[in-house]
Amino acid sequence: MSYIAGEMMEPMRAANAAAGTHGIVLAARQVSGAEWDSLIGGFDEVCQEQMHAFASTRWPGVGQEPVVFRRGGAIVGGALVMIQPLPLRSGKMAVVKWAPMLASANTPDAGTLRAAMVECLVKDYAEKRGMMLSVLLHASPSEINKGYLALRERGFKRGSTLLFPNRYLVNLRLSDDELRKSFHQTWRRQLNKAEKSGLEFERVEAGEIDAFKTLYASMTERKQFPDHSAYETLDALMALDEPLRPELFFVRHEGETVAGALVFKAGERAVYLYGATNDKALPLRAGYFLHWHAIRWLRDHTRAQWYDLGGTDGFHGLHQFKTGMVGTAGVIRPVPPVLNYATSPWAGFVGNAAFAARDVIQHTRRRIDWLMSSKARPDQAPHVWDAYLE
Repeated sequence: MSYIAGEMMEPMRAANAAAGTHGIVLAARQVSGAEWDSLIGGFDEVCQEQMHAFASTRWPGVGQEPVVFRRGGAIVGGALVMIQPLPLRSGKMAVVKWAPMLASANTPDAGTLRAAMVECLVKDYAEKRGMMLSVLLHASPSEINKGYLALRERGFKRGSTLLFPNRYLVNLRLSDDELRKSFHQTWRRQLNKAEKSGLEFERVEAGEIDAFKTLYASMTERKQFPDHSAYETLDALMALDEPLRPELFFVRHEGETVAGALVFKAGERAVYLYGATNDKALPLRAGYFLHWHAIRWLRDHTRAQWYDLGGTDGFHGLHQFKTGMVGTAGVIRPVPPVLNYATSPWAGFVGNAAFAARDVIQHTRRRIDWLMSSKARPDQAPHVWDAYLE
């Protein structure tokens, strides 16, 4: 399917995307970070990495360009585009992570609409401004990641891959009985024991975040896991208004908080952000109890279809725990490789060189961390991509 885009105009940058009888006309406008965060809370495909409050804290040296797309005056989607300066002033790269996002993922022409938004980004960032456009897509609940294949057909080239790309997705639209039957037998057995331990589950207000921080600091010191998360964004996330502010859940035993979790719950995909436990949590099976009740709370109080448990960072124990929770009704799917598009040979060369250098540095740092520190080491085999995504 081909797309024809018109000139981009400021302040309302308009682009036409047409395909046979399925012509789509989009108007694109860059907005402020505050306006962007206020708009995307109702999107079906909203995620924390696309929030300005998150991205500006996580990547402070990177420019942020939130772009909103309209069709006939109605907002249909958007993308937070990050402008990454390249070393030695050799250029800039436009990075789009988990986007473009659709406001409504269930429209009949959702795929064509998404392609039209991509076309607008290509015309502006790659063709007009001469940057390499780099897109990282979500793991798709479907067996085939159609968004990935569509970008490959558009001419995007495969780039870097994550070392451990699998994401673990729990189906939230099940009854209690269906959920329990879906869990693997061992996971269900541990949950049964947890329910006999006198544990209590509670959704708490954002003001109790300091108690979670204390629990988290104690856990990371005890478990000696290397922390590659975006934990430094926590205060910015908790300062957001609904529905973007994460939910905070605690499990208590005899009045003591033994486990906690922060969960992003806007849109159709809830995401497990951070979890923490103390020394008493393991014998009490508090983690099983926490997730069981978090799943039920998300089902009953949000419109999310999936509960994304994130990855494993290569730890087989996490893989077993999350696989058991995903069960027979959920899915385990990989985050696809980064996809890159450049019309300028120089932009493609320096952009790909920057990615390659970043990968070498990150892998080297992790290897040194594994060899030189006392922290736990990954023990899970890296993922190998299926041939259909080549």
